[in-house]
Amino acid sequence: MAKINSKLIAKIGILAAIYTVITLLFAPISYGQIQVRISEALTLLPFYFGPWAAIGLWIGCMIANIFGGLGLIDIIFGSLLTLIAGLLATRAHNKWTAGLYPVLINGLGVALILKFTIGLPYWITSLYVGLGEAISVYIIGIPLVGYLAEKWGDQIRG
Repeated sequence: MAKINSKLIAKIGILAAIYTVITLLFAPISYGQIQVRISEALTLLPFYFGPWAAIGLWIGCMIANIFGGLGLIDIIFGSLLTLIAGLLATRAHNKWTAGLYPVLINGLGVALILKFTIGLPYWITSLYVGLGEAISVYIIGIPLVGYLAEKWGDQIRG
């Protein structure tokens, strides 16, 4: 992990804010059994920029989940899923495998949260959440985050 300084803290905070705002802006499709959480496109950032990005996403997800209506279980465990997926993405060999972590971890984990909090059937919910996550990560995230890394990577890293 990079040395902790005010610049790093600012980057983490900005990323957390961006994740939260995108989630809330698209709130109707960001929560529930059938969801495409657009902000999850950002879960590829740790692959390009390292663990600090996973921390920013985790904080942003925690804040966004406060507004999701599922309570403390989702706030704590839902955001931990994003943190774990982000940290694993830092170890991926390429962007395609980096994308598998959020798709699989959130697909399986969020479905478990939805089963325990509102009684949704696990496997079909896992499929729906995983498909939504795949849309966010592969259709939106790979082109978007790839562009950001190419265009502004030095400024983001620096």
